[in-house]
Amino acid sequence: MQLTFWGAAQTVTGSMHELSINGQRYLLDCGLYQGRRAETFERNRHFPMPVKSLSGVVLSHAHIDHSGNLPSLARDGYSGDIHSTPTTLDLCKKMLLDSAYLQQKDAEFLNKRAQRRRAVLQHNGDAPAEPLYSIADAERILTHFRTAGYHAPAQLSDEVDFEFADAGHLLGSASVLLNLKSKGKHLRLLFSGDVGRPNLPIIRDPEPAPEADYLILESTYGGRLHKHDEIVFDKLRDTINRTAARGGRIIIPAFAVGRTQQIVFLLHQMCCGQGIPDIPIFVDSPLAINATDAYRAHPECFDAETMAYLDNHDDPFGFRRLRYVREASESKALNDLRGPMIVISASGMCEAGRILHHLRNNIEDPRNTILIVGFQAEHTLGRKIVERRAEVPIFGEPMRLRAEVVTIQELSGHADQAELLHWIKPTARRLKGIFLVHGEPTNQEALKTAIEERYNVPVHIPHRGETIQLH
Repeated sequence: MQLTFWGAAQTVTGSMHELSINGQRYLLDCGLYQGRRAETFERNRHFPMPVKSLSGVVLSHAHIDHSGNLPSLARDGYSGDIHSTPTTLDLCKKMLLDSAYLQQKDAEFLNKRAQRRRAVLQHNGDAPAEPLYSIADAERILTHFRTAGYHAPAQLSDEVDFEFADAGHLLGSASVLLNLKSKGKHLRLLFSGDVGRPNLPIIRDPEPAPEADYLILESTYGGRLHKHDEIVFDKLRDTINRTAARGGRIIIPAFAVGRTQQIVFLLHQMCCGQGIPDIPIFVDSPLAINATDAYRAHPECFDAETMAYLDNHDDPFGFRRLRYVREASESKALNDLRGPMIVISASGMCEAGRILHHLRNNIEDPRNTILIVGFQAEHTLGRKIVERRAEVPIFGEPMRLRAEVVTIQELSGHADQAELLHWIKPTARRLKGIFLVHGEPTNQEALKTAIEERYNVPVHIPHRGETIQLH
């Protein structure tokens, strides 16, 4: 029995871990790596193992850095099953098709721009841009999904069975407890997925970690503590009020699944309480609209606060000032509007989609605010904006960053250090070892120190391609 760490190893995106047992190979997640364009395409395009040798995939949740490279499996001839919760499947139906569509459209845009440059400069230029996978690949991989509810044991093989528990990170998200049997030896391997935070809007709190022998643990915010919810609410309200007072726009890059619904829910509360001015609010993302419909279809995953809206026959994701924008022509028309407004658009790390067009049209105006509400991976456009670089590249062209930049990381669905320590407490004393993934080195080192000091459990930070034997 062994683990090999292929993705989210000493970095945040591209979650993918290989479990080998008795000659069978399984993947835990199959996410898109996000970073420098050339490296991103190369790493996502080429799997580090023969895809046809894989016997199964277990998916923790639908976020694109965990699910987004599944269509590449179909492209390369994968024939096995993909196991997820029912809600994760419904979200992946929206997200994977959208990902394929955006990649095709972005490749078309880049190729058209390159063609114009070639005509002006009269040389061949770079090779044409290609999408990572096609819509047909995304459609094919969706037929491989098999679902299991929380606490409903399911089998990968005679040697491996697993059970999902609510991770409290995203609607339908799960931690995964795998029971492994090999040559008379039994081990319990726990994969945290992404651990959520207590009291997040909409979703239920994460369930405590079950007992296990080994733990693969995310560490996104392993080196920091989040602020209290009241401070977050005040910061969001003050940012909107300050920007509106100077006649600017609030541009919010937000993950279409999870973060957009959180922001909409909070804005609904502010509008009901008259906490912000009466300005229009737009959700400009077809994927976010489709994902919101999927949210509405799964009220069984809501927390008590959100259920109270439904009990009062109120839509938590719809109110007077809010408008959902689906058509591209409507999206472009937002640039012609005058006066303050809020625009929520994807992608959350500013790497693709309509948010790039909104940033290109608004980032050089000092009246505007770019409001960052989620983690920004290294080398992404979102990280460059958070770092407040004087110039940032959008569609390959330098743009002056003159808009105000505000970050509210506390809206993140990732547990902080104290919350991760609390989550692992029920299983900590039994663990033989913890492997930290899905984090940058400084956060991982801080969490490693905290775990070893509090629980005296060996903690290892694997590098990409490292293989660990489980005993």
